[in-house]
Amino acid sequence: MTTTHSAGSAAGERLKRAREASGYDLSEASARMKLPVHALETLESGDWDRLGPPVFVRGHARSYARMLGICLDDEALPSPFTTTQIPSLVSHAHVPRYRYVAENLVRRAVYIVLTASLVVPVWLATRAHGDGATAVAPLDISPSQTSQVEPAVRTPMVASIASMPAATPAAAPVEIQFDGDSWVQLFDADGSIVEKGLMHAGQSRSVQSDAVSRLVLGNAAAVRLQVQGLPVDLAPYTRANVARFTLSSDGSLAPSAP
Repeated sequence: MTTTHSAGSAAGERLKRAREASGYDLSEASARMKLPVHALETLESGDWDRLGPPVFVRGHARSYARMLGICLDDEALPSPFTTTQIPSLVSHAHVPRYRYVAENLVRRAVYIVLTASLVVPVWLATRAHGDGATAVAPLDISPSQTSQVEPAVRTPMVASIASMPAATPAAAPVEIQFDGDSWVQLFDADGSIVEKGLMHAGQSRSVQSDAVSRLVLGNAAAVRLQVQGLPVDLAPYTRANVARFTLSSDGSLAPSAP
């Protein structure tokens, strides 16, 4: 059921009266809510369509009501299912064929270089060791004198083995589970959108930390995040019920600016 403008106006009027009764002006309420003044004015006016997707409006309105010590009925809030079209999650992480071929060639070249760095020193040491192992008597010395010929001095050689490069740490698996509707945006290291869309309660999304650099999760209270199988508290990265954070390749999180 879609909330009418009159219903939004009635709920907005309740919010306004509750704020005035609490002794807050809009600037003080904005500081406590960590929302812009114009967003609170829009909530109180009831023109909630200007605030974006209904799922975000519901979160802002409920948070504002809790701060003012009142409770808004679900009938007074916009339905989270009023969007006319649910965008599908589209992956933009396709690897072009030329890049795939180039990466294969680089891997093979690295393998050849590493193999050569190990085999060539060992082969040179073995060859030098074999050249000095047998003493050859001159042809003009009789067999009885060959026993007096001293064998060549063997020079010990040590094969140099190049140090192996440090192994690249494996990407950390990230699991996102949704207990309610939430708007999702995933960005790569270049800031380009990898995926975006509206996820519903009961759905989940799995990504790798080397494929996603920054995440934005709407309705963060209804989102559960696990990195490498361990739960992560989204509270340090959440403002106005929207979680924004960066994700490094080792799975560590850091707050991200809007």
